[in-house]
Amino acid sequence: MHIWVDADACPTVIKDMLFRAAARTGLPLTLVANQFLRTPSSPTIRMIQVPGGFDEADKYIADRVQPGDLVITADIPLAAAVVERDAQALSPRGECYGKENIRQLLDMRNFMDTLRSTGVDTGGPPAFGQADRQAFARQLDKLLLAAARRRPKPPESSH
Repeated sequence: MHIWVDADACPTVIKDMLFRAAARTGLPLTLVANQFLRTPSSPTIRMIQVPGGFDEADKYIADRVQPGDLVITADIPLAAAVVERDAQALSPRGECYGKENIRQLLDMRNFMDTLRSTGVDTGGPPAFGQADRQAFARQLDKLLLAAARRRPKPPESSH
């Protein structure tokens, strides 16, 4: 499993959790953003800076994600592309995106976009809080544990 992060809008506290998870598990972690982001010095953590522009980070991730990978994003269209490629997507608020809910979430996002384009003030998401951090940590732990169970065990030494 490779962990990809749509990092431009990802809260710092979530990135810090992901840095610790990568260090603990040894899984590769790649942050993709339009601007440079500082990351811990680690052989498994890297930062990719893409050109500024609409959805450049999303396109980079969508083009490279593989089945079984995990993508951290709040972007519903990116999550839909990830799910389509048999990878997993998780929002920084701990919501798992999957085949069973992505169509409904995409439809709702498009509906809200339409409302906003006609001038309706739909408000924004609530402030990111402790409950969101906890929900993310719980879901991340579940996904990492499931990935560890799927990994082949190294052959036992016969010494």
